[in-house]
Amino acid sequence: MQLQMTGRNALITGASLGIGLAIAKNFVGAGANVAITARRQEQLDIAKRELQALGTSTTKIAAIAADVSKAEDCARVFAAAEKALGPLDVLVNNAGTSKTGSFETITDEVWQADLDLKLFAQIRLARLAFPGMKSRKYGRIINVLNTAAKAPGAGRAPTAVSRAAGMALTKVLAGEGAPHNVLVNAVLVGRIESDQWVQRHAHENKGRSLAAYYEDMGKDIPMGRVGTAQEFANMVLFLASDAGSYIAGTAINIDGGACPVV
Repeated sequence: MQLQMTGRNALITGASLGIGLAIAKNFVGAGANVAITARRQEQLDIAKRELQALGTSTTKIAAIAADVSKAEDCARVFAAAEKALGPLDVLVNNAGTSKTGSFETITDEVWQADLDLKLFAQIRLARLAFPGMKSRKYGRIINVLNTAAKAPGAGRAPTAVSRAAGMALTKVLAGEGAPHNVLVNAVLVGRIESDQWVQRHAHENKGRSLAAYYEDMGKDIPMGRVGTAQEFANMVLFLASDAGSYIAGTAINIDGGACPVV
């Protein structure tokens, strides 16, 4: 099966590196026009050049610096993406970090920042995208969460709570969008090679290679290894393409079998 997104316009948040960039590359390779957003313009410009190299002479690529934890930036990036590409067919809410700590140490400020980035950004961008998608009778919204949304554990707040709320949001939006062919799904990150792990390795593992770090991370996963950003992006492409035309309201684990909840 060859997955196609020819002529589709997509906005991907958190897309200058790692999983988000892998998703953008898959979309461009499938024929889509893509707007990527993240906080750092310099890294976005590098990512844009990589995407342009994969596209054709007619492929539209936009790179928009924004902080989607802020309402005004959500509005600005959405407007800029539609100006650059045209009406948006696909929204991938990928922005986020893995913020965790002991419950008693988490302040109101930390809770609010986490919810703004991981939940309210998805709410605000979906609210902007929904009217146009419904009127055109076509849309795909994909929320990137993590498996803690289904199987939260001690010390996993605030991320597990924010992501669980994102899963509920996905189900609500799926029910409202499906009658209009606006399909909303979630993909849940397990242990996937990403920039977050690269940064954590650099901070915590002086003298140990990244390959060895990933190898240790994979030992307690049923498949015996961590996943790649490409493997994660492949599922996102499937859901965003017409091949996923009868899938709505799902939350799919991409974790090598690690999550105890299906």
